[in-house]
Amino acid sequence: MLSKRVIPCLDVRNGRLTKGVKFAGNEDIGDPVETARRYYEDGADEIVFYDITATHEGRGIFLDVVEKVASAIFIPFSVGGGIASVEDMRAVLLAGAEKVSINSAAVKRPELIAEGAAAFGSQAVVVGMDVLAVPPRAGIPSGYEVVIHGGRKATGMDALAWARRCEELGAGEICLNSIDADGTTNGYELTLTRLVSDAVRIPVIASGGAGHPRHMVEAVTAGGASAALIASIVHYGQYSIADLKGYMAEHGVPVRAVHRPADCSR
Repeated sequence: MLSKRVIPCLDVRNGRLTKGVKFAGNEDIGDPVETARRYYEDGADEIVFYDITATHEGRGIFLDVVEKVASAIFIPFSVGGGIASVEDMRAVLLAGAEKVSINSAAVKRPELIAEGAAAFGSQAVVVGMDVLAVPPRAGIPSGYEVVIHGGRKATGMDALAWARRCEELGAGEICLNSIDADGTTNGYELTLTRLVSDAVRIPVIASGGAGHPRHMVEAVTAGGASAALIASIVHYGQYSIADLKGYMAEHGVPVRAVHRPADCSR
C-alpha cells in the first residue's frame, strides 16, 4: 500500500494565516511563512496554501507570500485562490509552487482543467471541491452539492458527477472539503469521502474536520482517501505532525517516516 500523506493547510487572508469554522468566523492565528517552515521541519509531506478571499474579491493571489513560503520549505507545495487562467497557473508555479489548486474558476469554465494539464501536466493540477450536504434531488442524486466562492454560492452540481468530470478533463488530484465538517474537529465527512474516492481513480485528499489522530486514520481507511488535510489540529498546538504520523503508523497506516531536516536557509 502506498504511504498516506499528511498535509497541513494554510488558509491565508491579507497575507496572514487564518482559521474559521464552516468557512465563517475566521481569526488571525499567525504568520504563514513561519508556520509553513515549522510544519516542514516537523515532517509534513506537503503544504497546501489557500488565499481564501482572492476569488471573492476578484483579485489575483498574493504571489509575494507564495514566494516566501516556497523559499522556506523543501516539500511539495500546492497553491490555490484566485487562479482563473493558465497565465495565473504559470505565475504561481514560477513563484515556487509544485501544484496549483483551482476551484471556483474550474466550475465556471471546466476547460481550465484541461488547459492546465496540457500546459503543466496533470500532476500539477489539483481541483478543490467545497461540498455541502443537501437533500437529494434531481441533478444532485448523491445529496452532496458543489459550492463555490468560499461556500457563498450554490452551483446545483452533484459532487460525484463533478469529481468524475474533473478526472476526465485531466485533473491529477482532488482536494475534497466538507463545509459541514470544516473546522469542527469532529472528524471528516466519511460518507462523502468514500463516495468520491470510489468514483474516481485519481488521488483524493480528505479535508475538513480533523480533531483527533483517529479521524485521519478513518479518512484514509474507511474514507478511502490518499491523504488527510489538517489545520486546527496542528494550528493550535494540540498535536504535532510527528504525533499524528506516529499514531497513524501505530494503527497500521503506512506513512513516510519523519526525518528532521537540516536548516537549508542558513
